[in-house]
Amino acid sequence: MTASISEKDVSNKNVNKVGLEKADYKGLPTTLCQGCGHNSISSQIIAACYEMSIKPERIVKLSGIGCSSKSPTYFLNRSQGFNSLHGRMPSIATGAVLANRSVKAIGVSGDGDTASIGIGQFIHMLRRNVPMVYIIENNGVYGLTKGQFSATADKGQVLKKIGVNPFMPVDVCMEALIANCGFVARSFAGDPKQVKELLKAALSFKGTAVVDIISPCVTFNNRGESTKSYTWGKAHEYPLHDVTWVPKRDEIQVDYKPGEVTEVDMHDGSTLVFKKLEQDYNPRDRMAALQMLEETCCGGVLVTGLIFINEEQAPLPDIEEMVETPLVHLTEEVLRPSKESLEQVMEAFR
Repeated sequence: MTASISEKDVSNKNVNKVGLEKADYKGLPTTLCQGCGHNSISSQIIAACYEMSIKPERIVKLSGIGCSSKSPTYFLNRSQGFNSLHGRMPSIATGAVLANRSVKAIGVSGDGDTASIGIGQFIHMLRRNVPMVYIIENNGVYGLTKGQFSATADKGQVLKKIGVNPFMPVDVCMEALIANCGFVARSFAGDPKQVKELLKAALSFKGTAVVDIISPCVTFNNRGESTKSYTWGKAHEYPLHDVTWVPKRDEIQVDYKPGEVTEVDMHDGSTLVFKKLEQDYNPRDRMAALQMLEETCCGGVLVTGLIFINEEQAPLPDIEEMVETPLVHLTEEVLRPSKESLEQVMEAFR
């Protein structure tokens, strides 16, 4: 039985702002292969939610089919979850967040679940701006069915017993940008610090936040020439910027020149040391993001970081003018139309 906040020792430094320890955010032991990048991602979801003091009960976990879709079992054991059909997780997520807008949805999908059978639902989820964090654990293979090429596999890639892949890969970040997604990021499971900070930013975003994470398959796709392998990722990773998520409070302003280092006192009493990068990348420039992805997709560079963000797009519940009270908490008397209103609707069709 999990201890309540009142039962916790509030003097314990390991307790966050809602009185929970990091262990309260864990899930069941993993059954994935030892060394699988998916396990590292689960660990960073646990760390991000713990450090942001999000109650696990406020999270709903969603997935489809595949190795990636087993991942929700391994984090946030106190959260509700739904393991849906292959490629159909976005429609389940849409219904969940519209029925109860008080919860935050975390969807975990794979490159097959998203870019193959699920590409249609993925695109329509993006254009509707469903409020959720959509994580793609991208390894370029169907690991659960013994290592066939997925839609994100590199052209010319060779896999034992499978052969050579003749097709160009689908770039899920580019697809997200084309569909006008307001938050697009990419990371590498071998860079846990960046993964955690991008997940924090995604969890604070109001619309659809897509986080494409290259997650090496150590069993079927661990060849050094594969852009989804651990060795290739470590050798070719190119961070766009140093990502650190800061909770939204009164604005802290600093003024220093490119290349300079400055110390900034934060709201929680800590001090951050900033170095202004010489590289001028603007994650709010959609066309620049598309151009950057086009230039780097086949150029032997793994670009990571926050690729694009647009905080002005209205999320789906606002577009549909949903009431503030979650639908699941409304009474039958409020939800059921009156006889008079139904008669007016029928009359309008005569």
